[in-house]
Amino acid sequence: MSPPTILALDLEGTLISNAMSCFPRPGLHAFLDFSAAHFPRVVLFTAVSEHRVRPILDVLAAEAAIPGWARGIEIIGWAGEVKDLGFIPRATVAGTLLVDDLESYVHPDQRAQWVPIEPFVQPYPDTDLELVRVTEALRDRLRSAG
Repeated sequence: MSPPTILALDLEGTLISNAMSCFPRPGLHAFLDFSAAHFPRVVLFTAVSEHRVRPILDVLAAEAAIPGWARGIEIIGWAGEVKDLGFIPRATVAGTLLVDDLESYVHPDQRAQWVPIEPFVQPYPDTDLELVRVTEALRDRLRSAG
């Protein structure tokens, strides 16, 4: 089995609070650096429009909450009831992992590609360690596939 080459990341409730308040999840910068170092392609897979996402990324980068490279991250939009990894251009389902907080958005036939994360919700605690946990889950996935 080949290791996954694409990491698709949800935005709201996964990396940040939501598109209105935009509080970064603790450990976001380190998580994105890990992602870029271990996956040849990292994309945002979000229902938030690119027109709205780009200014959010600019603010997060200015606050050093995300690495500078992440301002230009590829954004994959989607429509429908679930996030089908087939929406990602030049991707295979088997070669892609999805980090998302909402199981209901995961395509039923693609659950094996899902890396769950607990939702980042109010009061948005500074003690949240979900990105650290997910980093280790991703390391395990990469080791088992490599």
